[in-house]
Amino acid sequence: MNDKSVAERFLELIKHDTQADECSGSYPSTDSQLKFGQMLAKECRAIGLSDVMVDRFGYVSATLPANAPDKGPVIGFLAHMDTSPDADGAAVGARIVKNYDGGDIRLDNKLMLSPEEFPHLKRYAGQDIIVTDGSTLLGADDKAGVAEILSAMEYLLAHPEIPHGCIRIAFTPDEEIGRGVDYFDVQAFGADYAYTVDGGEVGELESETFNAVAATFTVRGKSVHPGTAKGVMINAGLIAGEIMAAFPLEETPSHTEGYEGFYHLTGVAGEVSHSRVEYILRDHDAEMLKKREKFAQGVAEAINLKYGPDTVKLEIREQYRNMHEILKDHTDIMERAEKAIEAAGIDPIIRPIRGGTDGSRLSFMGLPCPNIFTGGHNAHGPYEYIPIPSMGAAVKVIVNLCRSDL
Repeated sequence: MNDKSVAERFLELIKHDTQADECSGSYPSTDSQLKFGQMLAKECRAIGLSDVMVDRFGYVSATLPANAPDKGPVIGFLAHMDTSPDADGAAVGARIVKNYDGGDIRLDNKLMLSPEEFPHLKRYAGQDIIVTDGSTLLGADDKAGVAEILSAMEYLLAHPEIPHGCIRIAFTPDEEIGRGVDYFDVQAFGADYAYTVDGGEVGELESETFNAVAATFTVRGKSVHPGTAKGVMINAGLIAGEIMAAFPLEETPSHTEGYEGFYHLTGVAGEVSHSRVEYILRDHDAEMLKKREKFAQGVAEAINLKYGPDTVKLEIREQYRNMHEILKDHTDIMERAEKAIEAAGIDPIIRPIRGGTDGSRLSFMGLPCPNIFTGGHNAHGPYEYIPIPSMGAAVKVIVNLCRSDL
């Protein structure tokens, strides 16, 4: 199995801008994802997969037919095509750091990828690492997953002596903005269970995600001339500041880890007459998330009590739920993944995801779907990187998961 081939495929994929747009009303949210999906469909056909299609929503799917007498369950693999809107995803200028020496990596004249800040870098001393040029994200989340799934399918087609049942693959749009499986047809996909290839460091295996909601405060102010504003003006911009100040600083992402939940400010905009404050609320425990929702509601109520009814409107929207609620009843799927990782010579790292995947929602839609690693680190920004051997390891694990003799 050639680590170089998966890296080359990945480097080709990240040349394509597929950034999702959370302000878009279309699906997918950007035309570039549709074009990218068509390109992936061509590649699926080129390597010899069957039943290749791109549906009207941009979902790409394909089949690797069974070659084993005992076909067993139909196993699915999914990765998402889009990149995060949190950082620029166009004109990605990736480069390979050969035989990484364990020290600082200069990305550009301003940014440094340093093991002092990111200690996990030290684990990859002696390896070839793909990094950014400091101006964009890399796109390993989740084009690494796309490349690894395609490379695993290509390997299995080139090695018919490896027995496997029917394998289904799919590439989805708009995962980064929480819409990845809005129109995904689980029944048509036809898998008994699946794995998203959307995790982090080599060895990661995850069956737990956050429960997640979005909380949006819309503030209505009253704008008058500042010279005659006393007792009349209600400054929506200042009220936005009061809303943000009400949330506990120690319960934000930069102060939490493991199973600890958080309040995360994702956007703020406004002026005197109106403002908007956007948060995401996260917790692995469903009851704790409800308490966070009540806290946000309390903030809105306090503002309305101070400035008058309907000054602020709060909208809370569910995004996804902890897939462990479903996967706890499918321990065999996790056990198979552990076995596949160990068979690749890797120690499984079982931990909760401090986020979500398409598998979070798919599990509740009837497709049990844990998450396995891609090998990437520091997603959603210019410090993103991925070691090439980690990508090769992911391909081995996918191949192992397909094997009917595992």
